[in-house]
Amino acid sequence: MFPVILGTAALMGGSVFLIRKRLSGPSLKKYDAPPPLFRDPDPASPGIAKVNDYLVENFIKPAQAERTRLGSMNGWEGKRERFDEAGLARTDLKADYRDDWIEVEGRKIHGRWTLVDGCDPDRRILYYHGGAFTVGSDISHRPLTVNLAKRTGCAVFAPNYRLMPENSRRDAISDSRAAYHWILDNGPDGPAPVKALGVAGDSAGGNLTLMISNYARDNALREPDAIFALSPSTDTTAASPTFKDNLETDLMLQPLLRPLLKIPRTLLLLALKKSIQMNPSDTDVSPVFADLSDLPPTLVQASSTEMLYGDAVRYVNKALAAGSPVTLQAWSHTPHVFQIFDDVLPEAREALDHAADFFKAHGVAKPK
Repeated sequence: MFPVILGTAALMGGSVFLIRKRLSGPSLKKYDAPPPLFRDPDPASPGIAKVNDYLVENFIKPAQAERTRLGSMNGWEGKRERFDEAGLARTDLKADYRDDWIEVEGRKIHGRWTLVDGCDPDRRILYYHGGAFTVGSDISHRPLTVNLAKRTGCAVFAPNYRLMPENSRRDAISDSRAAYHWILDNGPDGPAPVKALGVAGDSAGGNLTLMISNYARDNALREPDAIFALSPSTDTTAASPTFKDNLETDLMLQPLLRPLLKIPRTLLLLALKKSIQMNPSDTDVSPVFADLSDLPPTLVQASSTEMLYGDAVRYVNKALAAGSPVTLQAWSHTPHVFQIFDDVLPEAREALDHAADFFKAHGVAKPK
């Protein structure tokens, strides 16, 4: 009996090892060394303190109540409304928000242009909003699209790709790719070839941004002139060390991701596969596992105290090792996607200024 038990245990252990290896992808630990901080602001500054108070009230405190409702669409719809309300509350964001639709395969993808006075309609930035693939829209992310439009003089388009859980992760990828094809030949005034193109996105949208960078290269499309990723998710296997190490300092992602850290690694990978209906290490959902050579100039900004910081570090280090012109700028003590708090944080305004300089340096922004 004992030999049978040992044999069964060995078989199960081997199966678990193979499942985990297949789903987790190759180890990226050799890319873990972070670069020097770009900025190290005072964690007790009035701006950071104000944002932290906001995150506690709007993310930490509601988390437990929301967690009991997230299995229903009512929970998601309420959260989506609150995200949009935050965007609409920014009455200082003056721009022309112009609806547009991408027609593909018999359906339409809605999105909006953010246009400021004097913008060049042929200089375009395609912006993928964040929100963990479940929330967010062009409305919730107006602080970012307006700031990019003002600072670059570009027409900024944010597609409202299909969200989970009522749609699949593949649907978000499909819509993001359709938007990329479309913006090459369409501007805010109708069909017109693009003259200069930037692609940008935050968090989940940063994931789509980096996926598109690989996609354009691999499919012989006109590549972006420059890529800007804000706190991007690059590894859907959730393997980077800061996923755990920065749990307590990431007030925005902590409520969403804390439960995942309690799940055994193999079970987590299996759950992720079921949730996204793809292998979590597939390069379409985890661009860090892709070939990162021959990429366009890319700027990645992140907070060294957020849970996804390791995703940014690993992506940039791997891309640099492959010879791609990729740069990481890291601020400490700032929240995930801190640039969206430009009305409160001077660090956010500085980061957006650097992004605008980056787009100017690579011919995307309108010359002055």
